[in-house]
Amino acid sequence: MQDLEHPAITRMLRTGYPYQIESEHWGVDACGDEILYGDTIYEFPDGEVVLEENIWQYLIENLGVVRKIAE
Repeated sequence: MQDLEHPAITRMLRTGYPYQIESEHWGVDACGDEILYGDTIYEFPDGEVVLEENIWQYLIENLGVVRKIAE
């Protein structure tokens, strides 16, 4: 006779979780930071994607933007 076990037990033994975990991971931005679903991103015409909190870093390092104060 075959041993029967609950599907949650089988899944936990196979994956380490008793239920399916939905990934929050969307991708990685041009600066190497993880993007999660719901994050605000900027997409450039060349396909690059940058998190909102990395936009200044990206503009300065990749596009040569210089931030100045008007005088």
